[in-house]
Amino acid sequence: MDELVKQALVKWPNVPHCYGWLGLDARGQWRMRDQQAQQQQLPGDKIAHAALLNFINRNYAQDERGCWFFQNGPQRVYVNLEATPYIARSDPQHGFVLQTGAPLSRIEQVYLCDNGALILRHADIVAQVDDRDMAQVLASLRVDGLALSDETLLAWLEHAQGNLMLLHDSKEIAVQPLGYDSVPQTFGFQRAPQADKN
Repeated sequence: MDELVKQALVKWPNVPHCYGWLGLDARGQWRMRDQQAQQQQLPGDKIAHAALLNFINRNYAQDERGCWFFQNGPQRVYVNLEATPYIARSDPQHGFVLQTGAPLSRIEQVYLCDNGALILRHADIVAQVDDRDMAQVLASLRVDGLALSDETLLAWLEHAQGNLMLLHDSKEIAVQPLGYDSVPQTFGFQRAPQADKN
């Protein structure tokens, strides 16, 4: 977290939290959600300003409820997540890079969901792979040691038969099946944070 942000928190400790105005889509784009976007359940406008994106990425964290937020000076701006708290893109140098720009060099667990989404986990990082990178990532999947065909993938999604592995960083990581609707509960995060009703 930026030092100026920490100082602002000390100076103004009781600024009300903000909900619904910031979103992270399934392709790792930060989106500003005005009142119209919120009322009509729209994703909002992509944020393109490089300095603002860097500021958001440096000050992105989660609270004890599993709600992700951007600490904007003294104000906590909660993030609506279309997918997971992080989005991973394939990268020739690091294997995967998060939407924040940080490399995801280690992967402890891999999940393939019933909708075809691939989710990677390392410690507190839970990242869905950007769908535009899935064709490249599928080439790194093996079932019982064999390259994955479309038919084999569909059969595995339906029955989870055979040992599905992701080849990453010269290692094989077992891929586990997971229902997409259960992703937030499995990893302990909220997709649409709400203010506590106290």
